[in-house]
This record gives sequence, structure tokens and C-alpha cells, in this order.
Amino acid sequence: MADLLLEIGCEEIPARMIDAASMELCQRVGALLVRERLGGGEIYPFDTPRRLALIASAVPVAQPDFTERLTGPSVAHAYKDGQPTQAAISFAKKAGIDVSRLEKTITPKGEYLSASVTRKGLSAADVLVENLPKELAAIYWPKNMYWRNPTERFIRPVRWIVAMLDGETIPLEFDGIRAGNASRGHRILSDGEVRISRAGSAYVDALQSAKVLGRAERERQSRKALDAATRTISGARWREDKPLLDTVVNLTEFPSVVLGGFDSQFLELPEEVLVTVMRDHQKYFAIEDSSGKLLPHFLAVLNTDSDPQGLIRHGNERVLRARFNDARFFWETDQKKSLLERLDLLRGVTFQKDLGTYYEKTHRVQRLCSWLSEQVKQSGLTVRPGVIHKAAALAKTDLTTELVKEFTDLQGIVGGLYARVQELDSILPQATRLAIADAIYDHYRPESTDDDAPRSIEGAVLSIGDKADTIAGMFALGFVPSGSKDPFALRRQANGIVKVIDKYKLPLRLSGMMRDARAGYRGSPAEGKFVAPAAFEKSVAAFFRERLEFYLKDVLGYGYDVVNAVLAAGADDVVDVIARAEAVKQVLHMPEFAAIGAACKRIRNILRQAEEKGIRPAERFEYLPDDPFEQKNLAAYVDANRPKIEEYGRKKEYSNALLLLSTSRERVDAFFDRVMVMAENEKIRANRLALLRTLLKEFSTIADFSEIVTDGKA
Repeated sequence: MADLLLEIGCEEIPARMIDAASMELCQRVGALLVRERLGGGEIYPFDTPRRLALIASAVPVAQPDFTERLTGPSVAHAYKDGQPTQAAISFAKKAGIDVSRLEKTITPKGEYLSASVTRKGLSAADVLVENLPKELAAIYWPKNMYWRNPTERFIRPVRWIVAMLDGETIPLEFDGIRAGNASRGHRILSDGEVRISRAGSAYVDALQSAKVLGRAERERQSRKALDAATRTISGARWREDKPLLDTVVNLTEFPSVVLGGFDSQFLELPEEVLVTVMRDHQKYFAIEDSSGKLLPHFLAVLNTDSDPQGLIRHGNERVLRARFNDARFFWETDQKKSLLERLDLLRGVTFQKDLGTYYEKTHRVQRLCSWLSEQVKQSGLTVRPGVIHKAAALAKTDLTTELVKEFTDLQGIVGGLYARVQELDSILPQATRLAIADAIYDHYRPESTDDDAPRSIEGAVLSIGDKADTIAGMFALGFVPSGSKDPFALRRQANGIVKVIDKYKLPLRLSGMMRDARAGYRGSPAEGKFVAPAAFEKSVAAFFRERLEFYLKDVLGYGYDVVNAVLAAGADDVVDVIARAEAVKQVLHMPEFAAIGAACKRIRNILRQAEEKGIRPAERFEYLPDDPFEQKNLAAYVDANRPKIEEYGRKKEYSNALLLLSTSRERVDAFFDRVMVMAENEKIRANRLALLRTLLKEFSTIADFSEIVTDGKA
């Protein structure tokens, strides 16, 4: 067994692309090794801005020999008058044996010729030379470049390749570069070329000596340096920002940190603006005091070991000062025109080329939010429709501001900030104006499942209305996400809708909400390009079911069988689905439900087989004089408990309903033990099928228990 090392060295890769590409490279090489019978060991990634690399352990030096049975032509075509035909001779030649050694095999299609052939395994080096370049060329990049060979594209020009099995070089070639054993160290802190003696830990050690660290080591060193720099300011702490940390880790090979400062007068600007400028434009970490208040300092992560003369610190401070001055200028300029005055400017801002402008979207969202507010209000929740209506009118006006044009990530946030400091209406109470500002500020939230939901129910309704309008318009045009393609981030917006509905327990049905959202486009020029309503509703329902499944499994942590079971019983009411999932989770340990799950599977199979044979259940179950006791007993249980189960369902007391259902176990078992469902008498058979259909319906109102996995078996 040997260690495999593969390193692709190139110009600096964009930080946001490194993690996905490194993971894909490991997956591709791992699949290649398994496919070519060379796998079995672990694969470890090693990536930096200038390289994608991996180390695979326990790689055989050659494929094992293997025997396979080949099937050839039918015997009828292989021989004529007892002599082999050209078909038999060609097959023998393909198998590499004499025609006299061909065997006859009986198959479902008849008698065919066959041959048992032993093939000698190829060396691992030969397999890798042929296949690794194909895997490298197949890596997905959001953008590609081609340098020497137009058929071989990569994110950046390839400068060197290291490919080794233990101490031996694999002579593969990619993008005009032939692999060797020479890597390169840190661009500034090393002498350049680094000779690799062998694959495995020797590679990592050689790069560390050349000031190139692996990802985990770079993150540890960055955190340690951030802590050390922050300790020089009494009572300060650097603001934890995992996405930013991931970015700077992927921008460096040997990180260090420099502490800088800025004029405290800039703290008069909103904190959100200052932090966005530091984080998104300069990749700086903010520093705060123990109460979370921003301090006039920042931390910059460098791709070098020090800044002894302070030149880098001074340069970063100068750039940040210019950025802050720009932000202050934009802030002051924007105040010359209120958000109300900006509303009409949205006529010139395109939302989507077929769906019109943001001015039109604003009016659609207002109408949709009015309907949603009414539903929320009727359920007994306290909501202020007027706040939502005003916030919806102004939510997109910040798209016309200079600050958002410069700092696009501040969409919504800037609108909320401006609404706090501007007089929206002279008669509005201060509390109402702040509520409107908060709703505008939060209406893009949550932007991911890790992000917080809006802070108020008004913000929640506005967030849902805005996202639903976008999803409805895109789906109506036929822009349905598929695979990894989701250019309009519709999955993220649907995840946000699900999370917000769950957070506030809103009584909104997804199908009705999306029909209302589509109705907002009625009479618009885009409507002529829309898909049929039935196709729209079907695709939207499938889409939200998928998002609900993701939310239940990956966010709330329910088992896949619980999720499948509750979604099979209905996936339109988010709050109801989650309540049912929790109830099912609570009773899974009870043996009665394992038995009920088995009974549901059995009932479903019986009904399906009957349907396939054209046997129909009776319209309704009847008590017949000669029915066996077990059948009458089960039917009596259904009649007696159906109203109770329905009442529990209306009250969403699903745990009580499930406990009541669990009491049916003995009657169900007795019925199947002593009653023949598929009786010869047509009326009796149809009647018993009707009973089973009714029973399955009662069992399936909360969850489809046939989806529950018990004892490791489905």
C-alpha cells in the first residue's frame, strides 16, 4: 500500500471557491480510486489560495487481478451445422481464448455462449495518469479560464503539479504542465521551490517549513493572532464572524494580524454601515467593548508574518478612512430626499425583466401582506396591518439611495435606518414609526437558516409577503430551481418563509399564500408568459414540500422516517406539520406504533393489490349479520373513536390522538389473524376492503405510519 499525493498549484484562487472545489476534488479522486479498485483508505484535503491538494492513504500499487464472465451470442447464432460461426469466433477473440473453450449458459432469454476471463490489474500509476486529468478538468467552477489547452479549463492558470505514490512521481499531465515532485512555498516568506521527498506527512512537513499551513492550522493561527492583538486594548474583544474568518483563512497561507484604528468621529454613523465597510470591502474584523459597543479599531489578517515598520497598518487605516468618508458622504446626501419621495423613483428600478419594476412589486407585496395580515388577525394573533402596509410601501425605496448603490449588502438595512431618522408622517406616533423602521430593516431576514427571523410579527409578515411574491413570479415564468442551479436564490427565500412561519406560529397555508401571490400579477404584461395555474400549483407544492423536508431534517433534527411520515399526511401547513412531527417523535418508542406501522403497510398493500386486480371497496362499510366478531370489534372501535380523533386533530392535540390510536393494536392484530379480507364472496370482500380503507384514513390523518422505520428495517 502507498500514499497518494496530488497537488495542483496555480495562481490565487478566489477565496469563496476554495472549499467547494477542495471537497469536490476529494470526492472525485475517492470515487475514481473505488471505481478502479484502488480505494479503501482515507483522503485528506490540503488547500491554500495557491493550491488544491489531497493525500490518499492505503492506495494499492496495482489493481488486483479479477475474473469476469462475459456473455456472447446465442448458441443458435454461434453454430451452424455443428461448426462455429463468425459470431462465435469473434466472441472468442474478444475473450482472448480459443473458440473450443467457450461455454454454454442458460439465461432467461435462452442458451447463450459465455466465457470466464481473468484480467490482470493495471498499475496504480498507469490508472492515475489516464484518469486524474479528466477529474481535474471536470471540477465545477462558477467561472473558468483556459490557458494553454482550450479543452482543459481551470479557475486559474496552473503553474505546477505534484503527483506521487510514496516516493515515486506519477508522470501525469494537465493544462500543459507535467507532474513532478517540486511544490512551492509561501510567495513572500519562502525561497520558492520545495522538493517533496514522498507523499504523506512528509509533504505537510515540507510545506510548513516553507511557511504554508493547512486550513485547520491557518484558522488556529488566525484566531490566536486575533486574540493577541485584541488584548492590547483593555476590555476589548474582536467580534466573532465565522464567514469572515473562513474568507481570510482562504486568503492566506501563513496568517498574522495587525491592529489598526480610525477616527472616533466615524462612530456617529450607524454601526451596521461601519461594520459592512470593514467586513465586506476590506475583510477587517470589528472590535467592540464588553457591552457590544463598537470601538474605533479594527483587525486585518495579513498573508505574511509581521509588519515591523507599520507600513501595512498605515495603508489599511488610510484606505478605511477613505471608505468611511465615502459612507458618510452617501449618508448625508441620501437624507436630502425622504423614503416617501423615493417611492416614485422605483418606477425606474427593474425587479425582473419580465416581472416589471420594484414599484409594481411594492404594490403587489402591499396587497399580499394585507391578505396575510387578515389571516393572522383572524387567528387571534395581535398584528398591526397599518404598520405592515406602510413598511411594505417603503421597503424597497432604499434601492434608490447612494449608500445602497455603493454597499449593496445593506439593502433593507439602510431603509430601516433611514426610516428611524426621517419623519415618515407628521401624525405617526414615535413608536409606530420605529415599528415601521424595524419591519423594513428585517424584511430580508432570514437570509439563511442560521440567520435570525424578523424581530416583530409585522416584520415577519412583510418578509413572507416579499419572498412569496418573488417565488410566485419566478415559478409562474417557469424558473424552477433544479440541481445546483438556483440563480434567483428561491430555495433560500422559501427556507426563510418556512422558518418565519414556524417562529411566529402563523396560520398560513402555503398553497393559498402562493395562489394569492400569483394573483397579484393578474393583468400585468408578464401574465401572458406564465405557465398554466395547475402546473404552477404542482411545482410550487413540490418545491415547498422539499423545503419543509429540509427544515424538519436539517434544521429541527427530526429523523427522516418521521419527516416522510408526517409530510405524507399533508405538507401545506408549516405549524401543523411541525406539531405532528413532534407528536410522532414522542411516541416512537412505544411498541404499539411499530405494530401500527406494520398494519398500515399491510393495509396499503392489500388495497393496492385489490386496485390492480380491478377489485373496488364498497362505498361505505356496513355491519353484516354474518361478520366475524373481530371484524365487528374493529369496526366498532373506528366508529367510537373517529369523532374523538377528529376533535383532537382540530385542537392540534396530536399526542392525545396518537395515544388513542395506539389502543387499536389488539383489535387490528386480531382482525388480521382471524379474518380473510379477500373473501370469495364479492360483497363481503368489498365490505372488508371498505373497513380497511376507513381504518387507513384514520391512521393517516397525522402521519403515514408505514413510513416509520423500526428495528433498523423499513
